[in-house]
Amino acid sequence: MWRATLFAAALANPALANSPFPVDLGGPYALTTQHGETRTHKDPNGHAQLVFFGYANCLNICSAALPLMAQVTDALAEDGHGVTPVLITIDPIQDTVETMDAPLAALHPDFIGLTGDEQDLAQAYDAFNVEFEKLFQDPEYGWIYSHTGFIHLMDAEGELLTLFPPILSAEQMTGIVRKYVNGSS
Repeated sequence: MWRATLFAAALANPALANSPFPVDLGGPYALTTQHGETRTHKDPNGHAQLVFFGYANCLNICSAALPLMAQVTDALAEDGHGVTPVLITIDPIQDTVETMDAPLAALHPDFIGLTGDEQDLAQAYDAFNVEFEKLFQDPEYGWIYSHTGFIHLMDAEGELLTLFPPILSAEQMTGIVRKYVNGSS
């Protein structure tokens, strides 16, 4: 459903229809990091960003996407390119300032986890056309969700560059991201 909405919007907007990546995703948001600091869609260090909507203790798609983002971040750092991996939670009950740091730090020391109140998160979800639903409650891990699984490559200003399915290898994704960030970090 969301794909049809995105492509219908692209067809209705001549600027997007002529764009090499004709979807209108992204926009401003202000959320809270796992360290209690406010962070917006712009990277304060001027780095490109890999943004994913999921939750820190996810056993399914997130367990593929988040480590992939960490591997790409490390590979690009070897080239001298700063890239910030960012998780925006779809489960602010489980992903709080107090609970996100440990699982994200275990993946990568630069991982940023973002949470917030319902209104602030809804603004981010709407901007990225994120869909999710609760499937069932696992007695050990809490709610299990079905959710959008793309990794968004954003520039330092928070503008969408491209999307990645989390099924690519780290080498494939690094090669693609490298083309976008070469000369920009």
